[in-house]
Amino acid sequence: MSAVRYEAVEKRFGAFAALRSLNLDVPDHAFLALLGPSGCGKTTALRILAGLELPTDGRVFIGERNVTRLQPRDRDVAMVFQSYALYPHMTVAENIAYPLRIRKIDPTERERRVSEVAAALEVGHLLDRRPAQLSGGQRQRIALARAIVREPAAFLMDEPLSNLDARLRVTMRGEIKRLCQRLGTTTLYVTHDQAEALSLSTRVDVLSNGVLVQEGRPEEIYWKPRNAFVAEFVGAANLVPARVVELREMGVVVETEGGARLPVGSGTHTWSMGDAALLCLRPEALRVEEAALAPGGIPGTVTAHVFEGSRQLYDVSIPGGIIKIEMITSALVGRSFKLGDHVKVEVSPETSILLPDDRGAA
Repeated sequence: MSAVRYEAVEKRFGAFAALRSLNLDVPDHAFLALLGPSGCGKTTALRILAGLELPTDGRVFIGERNVTRLQPRDRDVAMVFQSYALYPHMTVAENIAYPLRIRKIDPTERERRVSEVAAALEVGHLLDRRPAQLSGGQRQRIALARAIVREPAAFLMDEPLSNLDARLRVTMRGEIKRLCQRLGTTTLYVTHDQAEALSLSTRVDVLSNGVLVQEGRPEEIYWKPRNAFVAEFVGAANLVPARVVELREMGVVVETEGGARLPVGSGTHTWSMGDAALLCLRPEALRVEEAALAPGGIPGTVTAHVFEGSRQLYDVSIPGGIIKIEMITSALVGRSFKLGDHVKVEVSPETSILLPDDRGAA
């Protein structure tokens, strides 16, 4: 098991830059999720680490070894693909054992390791079957077993759950997390699914247009996004235009278009009086209260209401836009607001953050 490091890695396909000066330092034993939309460069980064692509510039290290120009077979990594990549003419046992066979591992040792991994993933009863006889979830387990049996320095997973149905994805997500925690192997996991990234990883790195835009623990990425892109991509976010009207030691006070003044966290940015900004509010961190009873908050009018049993969803129209709110029903003791009600959206300084308005930036 080893740390992984990218040093100023770039990858260009003609005039197109898939990666731009990517610097990553993944500690030994860490589970890193590379998160971003399609085309952001995350799979390219993984393929460069695997040796399936060569970087245009920069270097890649596994442990202390510079593996930038090494062949894939010499890198001591195991990759789990989106398509499973199982050999249809081989049995499950032969598929799992294949990496050991090409390394010329002794047959007795091969059989021992295959049996051990198959038992750990609860696929021992499938060893004599062929891939065509397996379900999607079973194929995914076999692909994982084939990667694990190598005992590699790092696991590389390229959207391994995207071909599964929603229910099975949740199940396999839990299995992958338990497995990686038990093995302790450094893992890089590529996904565009924010729920997968947040629930599986010890660290999330968000990519956009080939650039690393933020890295941190899942909780930091979710509650303290650095910009509007991260806020909207990682979960639902209300981005309310506001202006800085007061500077404080622990944050700032902003004023919304409707004149509401709110103390909020300043994030990682340095603000000046009069700066235009976006107030980032997570729907589940907000509460709706009757306008006449709320001492503060953003005034608005209820324009949509959905009751889902355990939670209630509201759209509240405010000057300049709509705020979406998600409230737990038990906290309301059965109370609901109806369309047209004048309300205030209560905002907590601890769960809100101020961001620069860079949505129009290239």
